[in-house]
Amino acid sequence: MNRKFEITGMSCSACSAAVETAVGKLSGVKSAQVNLLLKNMSCEVDESIVSDSIIIETVKKVGFSAISLSDEKSPVSVAPPDLEYTKIATRLIVSAIFLIPLMYISMGHMVNLPFTGFFHSPQNAISFSFTQLLLTLPIMYVNRKFFFVGFKALWKRSPNMDSLVAVGSTAAFAYGIFAIYMIGYGLGISDFDITSRYTMNLYFESAAMILTLVTFGKFLEERSKGKTSSAITKLLDLSPKTATVLRDNIETIISAEDIVIGDIIIIKPGEKIPVDGIIEDGFSSINQSALTGESIPVDKTIGDTVLSASINTSGSLKVKATKVGKDTTLANIIKLVENASSSKAPIARLADKVSGIFVPVVMIISILSVALWLILGYSFEFSLGIGIAVLVVSCPCALGLATPVAIMVAMGRSASKGILVKSAESLEILHSVDTVVLDKTGTITAGKPSVTDVESLIDNEEFIKIAGSIEKNSEHPLSLAVTDYTKNLQLYPAENFKALFGKGVIATINGKEYLGGNKKLMLEYNIDTSKLDALADEYAEDGKTPLFFADSSSLIGLIAVADTIKPTSFDAIEKLKSLNIKVLMLTGDNKITANAIKSKLGIDEVFSEVLPADKEEIVAALQRDNKIVAMVGDGINDSPALSRADVGIAVSSGTDIAIESADIVLMKDDLLDVANAIIFSKSVIKNIKQNLFWAFFYNIICIPLAAGALFIPLGITLSPMLASAAMSLSSVFVVTNALRLYKK
Repeated sequence: MNRKFEITGMSCSACSAAVETAVGKLSGVKSAQVNLLLKNMSCEVDESIVSDSIIIETVKKVGFSAISLSDEKSPVSVAPPDLEYTKIATRLIVSAIFLIPLMYISMGHMVNLPFTGFFHSPQNAISFSFTQLLLTLPIMYVNRKFFFVGFKALWKRSPNMDSLVAVGSTAAFAYGIFAIYMIGYGLGISDFDITSRYTMNLYFESAAMILTLVTFGKFLEERSKGKTSSAITKLLDLSPKTATVLRDNIETIISAEDIVIGDIIIIKPGEKIPVDGIIEDGFSSINQSALTGESIPVDKTIGDTVLSASINTSGSLKVKATKVGKDTTLANIIKLVENASSSKAPIARLADKVSGIFVPVVMIISILSVALWLILGYSFEFSLGIGIAVLVVSCPCALGLATPVAIMVAMGRSASKGILVKSAESLEILHSVDTVVLDKTGTITAGKPSVTDVESLIDNEEFIKIAGSIEKNSEHPLSLAVTDYTKNLQLYPAENFKALFGKGVIATINGKEYLGGNKKLMLEYNIDTSKLDALADEYAEDGKTPLFFADSSSLIGLIAVADTIKPTSFDAIEKLKSLNIKVLMLTGDNKITANAIKSKLGIDEVFSEVLPADKEEIVAALQRDNKIVAMVGDGINDSPALSRADVGIAVSSGTDIAIESADIVLMKDDLLDVANAIIFSKSVIKNIKQNLFWAFFYNIICIPLAAGALFIPLGITLSPMLASAAMSLSSVFVVTNALRLYKK
C-alpha cells in the first residue's frame, strides 16, 4: 500500500536523508522516498504492521512534522510554494530594514560615511556596541526558524544546514555579547587598548549578515523551485473546476469532482472536457495538445473517445463519462509525473550518501579549525571567525538539490511533450541505451490494414464498388480495410454472402456471383490469375497482401492491403541510427513482410514469426551480450519484453497491460518521440552531472578556503559574511542551471 505524507521543516538534503533513513528503518515500511522540492514523502507500507501515526511519530522524533495526505479526489498534492515564498520574502524585507543601518554604523567609518565618527570614539564604545546589538536582535527574531529547526535537529543527532547557520550565527552573536562585557571592563579600568580591540571585533554584523544572506539565498531558491514544480501545478490547472451535466433531462452545473461514471456532460465550444468519456451525440475537433503534445486538433464524432483536459474547439458535444476523478487520463499523467519526480536516479545515490554525513563532518572541521589556529598562536577572535566561516560556507543544499531539481524539471518538460516517464531511474538508464527493439504492428506500422494499391481489369470505379460491396459484410481485418477504402461510395446490395475461412468471400450482386480472396480461392473456382500473378508476387515481396477479385468466369482486378508504415517511422529510425543506436524489429509476421519493412526503413536486424515468449528471450539475449536495451511496443504480447528490457517504452494507443509494463509512455504514438526521449535523457544526465560537479567542487574549494588554508602562504581568508553569500549563491546556481532544461 502506498501512503503519502506532507513533511514540513526540511531545509536541505540532510533533512530529507534523515527522514528517509528513520522511516525506512521501520518494520513494515518497504521503501520511503522524500521529495525535498514538493515537501512530501511516499512510502510503500504493509498496513497490517505499520500505521500512519507510527510514521508521523517517527518523523517528529527526527525533528520534523508530518501530515497524512488523502488522495480520494485529488490525484496529487503539491506543496503550496506561494505561502513559503511569502514568508521568506517577509523575513528578507525585515532583515534588510535592520541590516542596512547596522552595516552603516559598523562599517561606515571605513569609507568615511557621515555621522559614524561619533560611534567610534572610545568614550562611545558602549553606545556603538549596544546599538549594533539592538539592530541585530530583530534580524535574529524574524529568522528564528534557523535556530528552532537547527538546534532541534542537532539535539536529535540529525544536524542539517539550519544547524550550521544556527551554530555559526549564535557563535558570532554570543561573542558580540562577550565583547560588550570586555568593552565595559576596559572602560572601567581605563584600558582603551582592550576597549578598542573588542570594539573592532563585535561580530554582530556577521551574525546579522549571515542570517540575511542565507535568507536571501532561500528566497531566490524558493522562487526558482516554484518554477520547477510549476509543471505539476499547470497540469492540475488543466482540468475544469465545474461541468454541465444532463440529469433527468435538466442541465445542471456541478463541481467536476462530483461527476460520476455514466453522467452525460454537455461540452460547449471552447470548453475543457472534465472526464474521459465517449461521445454520445455531436461532432467536433478536439485539441489534445495538453495531453499528447499534438498541435493539430483531432476530429471526433459519435462513438469516439475523448480525454480529460482536452479542449472542444467547435461543435457542441454530449459525452458519457467513463473515467472520473483520479482515474482519468489527466490524473494518471499527474500521478506519473509526481511519482517520477519523487523517485531517485541511481546517480543521486552518491549525493545521498555524502549528504548523510556532510553536516557532522563540517562541524568537526569547524571545531578543529578553531583549535588549530589557537594552537598556532592566533587570537581567539581570528580563530572564531575561521570556525564560523567554515560553518556557513558549506552548502549541503547545493549537493542535495543537484539531482532532484533537474529530475523535477525534466519530468514536467517531458510530460509537456507527450512523453511520460515513470521513474527517474528509467530516465537515467535511457541516456545510455545502445539498442532499440521495435515491435512492428501498431508501433512501426499503423496497427490496422489499409488498401495501398488497386489494379483493375475493368472500369476502375466499377471494380472498386464491386469489391466494397462483396467485402462489406465480412469482419475479417482485410475485408475491413477494403470496406474502409470504399466507405464514401454508393455500394451495391449484396446477397447470398458467404465467408470461406482462410480463402475469402463470395456474394451475389445484381444477380451475378463475385469472388474476393487469395489465390487459393481463385484456383478452387478455376479462375485464371496469370494476368496479375507477377504484380501479386511483387506486392507480396513488398510486405503487402494481394486480394484477387473475379466474377464467376474471369479475373476483374487486384487489391493490395497492408499494415501501412506510420509517416514518421522512417525519420525516427534514421534519428536513432544517427545516435549510434542499433535498431531491431520483432514481429509475428512472415519473413517476406518483415524483410520488406527492413529494407524500406533501413532497420539493422529483424526477427520474424516470433511468439511473445520469443520476444522476451531475444531481449534477454541482447542483455547477456552487454547491450542496454530499450523495447518499444503496444500489445499484450509485448508486455513480457517490455518488462524484461532495461527501459520499456509503450505507445499510449496500446493495451493497458503494455502501458503498465512500460517505464515510459508515448502519448502521441510517434516513434520520433523514442529518439527525442533518448536525446532529452542525455541532456538531463549532463545537467545533473554539471550540478553535482559544481556542488562537490564548491564545497571542496570553499571549505578549506574558509578554514584558512591560504592564510599563511597568501594571507587570504574568507570572512563569515562572504562565506554566507557564497553558500547562498551556490544553491541558486544549481537550481538555475536545472531550469535550463525547460529550453530543451
